[in-house]
Amino acid sequence: MTPVDPLTDPLANPVAEPRPNVPEVYDAIAVSKGLLRSIRAGALATLGQDGAPFSTLVNVATDHDGTPILLLSGLALHTRNLAADARASLLLAETGKGDPLAYPRLTVSGQVRKCADSERDRLKQRFLSRHPKSALYADFGDFGFYRLDMVKIHLNGGFARAADFDGAALRTPLDGAESMIAAEASAIAHMNSDHAEAVRLYATKLCRAADGPWRITGIDPEGVDLAWGESTERVTFQSPVLTADALHHTLVALAVAARSQN
Repeated sequence: MTPVDPLTDPLANPVAEPRPNVPEVYDAIAVSKGLLRSIRAGALATLGQDGAPFSTLVNVATDHDGTPILLLSGLALHTRNLAADARASLLLAETGKGDPLAYPRLTVSGQVRKCADSERDRLKQRFLSRHPKSALYADFGDFGFYRLDMVKIHLNGGFARAADFDGAALRTPLDGAESMIAAEASAIAHMNSDHAEAVRLYATKLCRAADGPWRITGIDPEGVDLAWGESTERVTFQSPVLTADALHHTLVALAVAARSQN
């Protein structure tokens, strides 16, 4: 893989400068994808054996295609509920000062399935990158990684803003993205260890976030996920990034764009 080095890369004319996707008009899909990729914990609703709904709090990450990833204990009641009935919904809500109902929230409905052993290492890497403290128990024998296969989506974007659509609308296409996905781990490690200043500028200049030790937690064909403590941000690419070379040039261009901001 070509090393990712936005500080020393000789690229004289980088690709079009990517910036966060801030639509001029309300874009329900963009808002929903933003919530899906940025909210770190949500309310998981399952069905008890008596048919009654049961809601618990779970940490959430996403796979490359946006599918929610959960780390669940087999001893937990919600996991036992899912073993009997895989249907579930997950509420992801933005929070802040003032009226909680003024903030957007997303309800993802579908079926939860335990991930195959062949998927475990990849999903563990993405999950622990978002939730490092979960490493304390991720390898306990009763814990496993689960995917919520999205079927229906309901967005409440705040007062007078709501939308419903199929889960497929939020899935990021991965066709042709094999080399980018293979390069993700090394690119994240390189950027976080060697170019922390560039990552900080992604957050503070492109996302207008508070200054701090930001780090990259995930990369997918549509964007870069950032985190600092409990805070998260996302930089959305202007067009899908499918190869390792395209990822290299895009990260360079992001650094150039960030440095050009006032």
